[in-house]
Amino acid sequence: MTRVALAILWVLHFLPRHILSVFGRLIGVLFFLLASERRHVVKTNLKVCFPHLSPKQRRTLTLSHFLALGRAISDCSIAWWSSSSAIKKLAKIRGKEILDQALTEGPVIVLAPHFIGLEILGIRLSIEENAQSMYSNQKDPVLNKFLISRRTRFRDIRLISRQDGIKGVIRALKARLPLFFLPDMDFGPRDAVFVPFFGVTAATIDAVPRLAMLTNAKIVPVTIRQFGPNQPYEIEFFPTWNNYPSGDLIADTRTMNEFIERQVQKMPEQYYWVHKRFKTRPSDEATLYD
Repeated sequence: MTRVALAILWVLHFLPRHILSVFGRLIGVLFFLLASERRHVVKTNLKVCFPHLSPKQRRTLTLSHFLALGRAISDCSIAWWSSSSAIKKLAKIRGKEILDQALTEGPVIVLAPHFIGLEILGIRLSIEENAQSMYSNQKDPVLNKFLISRRTRFRDIRLISRQDGIKGVIRALKARLPLFFLPDMDFGPRDAVFVPFFGVTAATIDAVPRLAMLTNAKIVPVTIRQFGPNQPYEIEFFPTWNNYPSGDLIADTRTMNEFIERQVQKMPEQYYWVHKRFKTRPSDEATLYD
């Protein structure tokens, strides 16, 4: 099934963007209708993160999320198979000079929250910059091999599995190879602290402030935003964080989550809500996804 799905996407990448977006929305509708477990996850996440919204508003936001996600999946076909010039048209970059300046001053961690265009963001930036990135092995070996091949097709991007340990990452950071880090997935209680995310206790990886303390790295956040069918995605770099890390892991991890919250508020339908962000609970709290 993976090979069939990839073959369909390969065919789709030849289409004009406005037609590709129609197929993307269709993918989103099918995902919304058929993936009942993921739909439940999205509804649960939105209910706990946006309690002020009415049930009707959350239903609308849920559908909007799946439509945007479907479009992003279809647009990934361009990032995976098209030329570098086509990918540059797919996603424009703002604020790259912030990253360039930070790299002249020392180690850099590029903080990239999970928005739906993240795969496009990674491949687009690989055209411009050498980097290293942490990743999780996919359960499907065919998909795993495919994603690695696509993410490294323009440069020899150093991909580090979460099972490989952190020593090599630290050495590369100190050698000024920027680390592209995705900070906002729930991988369980190990190497995580419980801090609020949209007011809900969330197991959050504290690796960003830890690595920054070990390597004296600067933190440069980046997001990607989806616009209309014929408009390019916008990759935006934000100013380097000052006085970070502070030495207080809890406070620094909370600061990171607060930044992500502010970006989600700008485009709530485009955050990666299909992930069980609140899967790991404190010992005295019940699961949210039953």
